[in-house]
Amino acid sequence: MPAEWERHDATWISWPANRTDWPGKIEPVSWAFGEIARKISQGEKVHIIVNSSAHEAKARRILVRAHVDLNTVRFFRFPSNRGWTRDSGPMFVQRQEEKDVAVIRFRFTAWARYPDWKKDDGTPPRAAKALKMPLIPVRHRNRDVVLEGGSIDTNGKGTLLTTEECLMDESVQVRNPGFTKADYEEVFRKHFGVTNVLWLGHGIVGDDTHGHVDDLCRFVDQRTVVLIQERNERDENYRPLRENFERLQGMRLEDGSKIQVVPLPTPSPLFYDKWRLPASYANFYIGNSCVIVPTFNDPNDRVALGILADLFKDRIVVGIHAVDLVLGFGTLHCLTQQQPSGPR
Repeated sequence: MPAEWERHDATWISWPANRTDWPGKIEPVSWAFGEIARKISQGEKVHIIVNSSAHEAKARRILVRAHVDLNTVRFFRFPSNRGWTRDSGPMFVQRQEEKDVAVIRFRFTAWARYPDWKKDDGTPPRAAKALKMPLIPVRHRNRDVVLEGGSIDTNGKGTLLTTEECLMDESVQVRNPGFTKADYEEVFRKHFGVTNVLWLGHGIVGDDTHGHVDDLCRFVDQRTVVLIQERNERDENYRPLRENFERLQGMRLEDGSKIQVVPLPTPSPLFYDKWRLPASYANFYIGNSCVIVPTFNDPNDRVALGILADLFKDRIVVGIHAVDLVLGFGTLHCLTQQQPSGPR
């Protein structure tokens, strides 16, 4: 699996349709999708999943009014339950010997949390068929493996980040009952070319995926990660985030070298009714020509954008307003999935 900053042929998104993901906000969220597509399409194709011809027509109207060049967009009519393409959409790997790109087939069960997932689970094979790409089923210990794209992050050189909260908890949102760290590491070795897995502890409060790493810690180059840090010692995020920082100090990359850790701030807590929302600047997405970063009408928006602009000097770093998006318990990285170019 290449790193996210390596060359893409396209970025996948699913046009919003499930109103329960964004209570009372489906219309402004659709315009946010238009802005996401506009920024990404300046450097690559945008592949958009829609449910029907009427759904596609609605998306086209917004994209045109948002000044998106429709020549850069391709629509795929797939049935779906939700729009979180990072987790339910196709994941891709480069195959060096075959000199091609393939869809890697993990199963999706709505984060072992929601009952409606069977349509989304069918997206990877549909995408492979539409793209005329090989489909590689992932099985281990004689059973299919459940994995979401937001639970992992890789530097494309052999090291992968994940969390114990997401993959190892045996009582809450269990994806693969009975799997050990050794089981996951064998899956990552065989199917992603990973030789070195870095296990962090807990993710951020409010994340209904139960610990996805893409709200917490991300590679920005092969030797550097950004890690969310909370300065307020009374905040419930403070201790687990500090523990993750301490873990990273003792970890090493695939070649034995030390990891460079750059702290990213957190915005002030955001709430919807009684729920704390997983607002995180780590949920940025790296396109060919830009890095889009969620912003939250917070003073730390400017700080986070400045840190990331210093790290991604070869791309434009831009903020996308995400206060409405995060009502769905995710933002930009959760909504996107990169389709890499062929092997180097």
